[in-house]
Amino acid sequence: MTRLEASANGSSDLLPDGRIVVGVGDMAVSSDPATEIITYALGSCIGVAVYDPVVKVGGLLHFMLPLAGESPNRAARPSMYGDTGIPLLFKSVYALGAVKERLIVSAAGGAEILDDEGCFRVGSRNRTLLRKIFWQNSVLISAEDTGGHSSRTMLMNLSDGKVQIRSQGVGRVIWPQ
Repeated sequence: MTRLEASANGSSDLLPDGRIVVGVGDMAVSSDPATEIITYALGSCIGVAVYDPVVKVGGLLHFMLPLAGESPNRAARPSMYGDTGIPLLFKSVYALGAVKERLIVSAAGGAEILDDEGCFRVGSRNRTLLRKIFWQNSVLISAEDTGGHSSRTMLMNLSDGKVQIRSQGVGRVIWPQ
């Protein structure tokens, strides 16, 4: 079994230390408990981590924008958008044996970093879409670190599902709490 089971767009990299780095607008899933999945630069973007503790399957999505339909020329990259990337993430972990009722879901990002005037509000729109999709599908968020004005790094360990956030030089575990 390879550590990188699936990458949506091919911009995820498997590092020699066993970490999978998820690029902006990409996702990765794995069933190897020795794997850590990490994504950087979650500003207005949102990172969604899902983990099934029974089968030790997990995945991480780094989506940039809420709706694929707003940019039809980019819709070929479903993990770039929340409305197409979130369902793809869940389907991908289900394919590796995860079960919806056991999933631990964490989210980070959705900050308002580049938009001082409040004109585009990409972070807010991403957070709203995330909650709407989860509400419509009866998915509860177990842990989150969203909003604000700071960029974040998100790391998930597949041996135990621990999710860590690093922002402004300070790291903390958001799951388990």
